[in-house]
Amino acid sequence: MIVYADTSFLFSLYVPDANSSAAAGMMRRIKPPLLTTDFAEFELTNALNWRIFRKELRASQEQAVLLAFSRDVHAGVVRIVPISAATFAHARRIARTQTRLLGTRSLDVLHVASALALRAHSFCTFDKNQARLAAALGLRIS
Repeated sequence: MIVYADTSFLFSLYVPDANSSAAAGMMRRIKPPLLTTDFAEFELTNALNWRIFRKELRASQEQAVLLAFSRDVHAGVVRIVPISAATFAHARRIARTQTRLLGTRSLDVLHVASALALRAHSFCTFDKNQARLAAALGLRIS
């Protein structure tokens, strides 16, 4: 089964928070690789640095998280896939049909379009709005 992870899931997987136990539990049930995009990798980096800005994380912790993430990528636990032009086109189609119904944000649409483009069956997220969109488009929410 192909599983896609958004940034909220990745963050909870690598940074202790209220969803970390759930993320770890999901990872025990997933057969690697866990798919994500270069965009999610960027978002993870930005989220870590936003936490540093807010004094909720130290720079040394950010480095440790990025090292752990990099190790998982190199070990094949996580696979980063670039977002294609076709995925952006699919995201535009989703936005035209679903945003007016669900009020989704553009970056949520892009994550869901990425999962669909990668032929994912399951979508790992802790974002309720993103989960609602993914479920509406046939993805199983993990």
